Amino acid sequence: MNTPQALIAFIAAASILTVTPGVDTAMVLRSAAAGGPRPAAWAAAGIGLGCLVWGLAVSAGLGALLAASPLAFTMLKWAGAAYLVFLGLKLILRPRDTIGGEESGAAHLAPGQAFRQGLLTNALNPKIGIFYVTFLPQFVPAGANVAAFSFLLAAVHVLLSIAWFAALIAASVPMGRILRRPRVIKALDRGTGGVFVAFGGKLALTS
Repeated sequence: MNTPQALIAFIAAASILTVTPGVDTAMVLRSAAAGGPRPAAWAAAGIGLGCLVWGLAVSAGLGALLAASPLAFTMLKWAGAAYLVFLGLKLILRPRDTIGGEESGAAHLAPGQAFRQGLLTNALNPKIGIFYVTFLPQFVPAGANVAAFSFLLAAVHVLLSIAWFAALIAASVPMGRILRRPRVIKALDRGTGGVFVAFGGKLALTS
């Protein structure tokens, strides 16, 4: 398999994985509902940067360390699970009924907050590192620099994710009025919180 063939095969496989609903999709949609396109775009940027951090770490060998060291994996796994459960319970127990939070007392979702949540959600998830260290090498062509090409593939995965998030954000704009109804905001907050708690529990049980 040469370089063009490897890239085409990876893009096809990664595209399917990218559009599969998960915690990242839930976070971007919730950010779009909470504050509109701008916070959602910053959440997507944070998610992308978190993936790039793991891509760089895997290229440097950290992914292999996590795969080989139960202690390192467990420590990072519990940190990530705790963060997801914390975010989820906060959304479930204190859902908002307005975007700005004037009536509910909740804080407006600022772009910086959305970026930080997206970044930490992925940076504290060791499953991404394990995924990269097991998935990316399958698409490294013979004779290529494994570390450099693996990071290139991680960057391609991030670009695909950003394109998918952009489509989600664009789709949310025409529905802005519906997404800003108090009942819808509460339902989205609680639904997203449930997704976060579920994924946090799943991450905690990962071996």
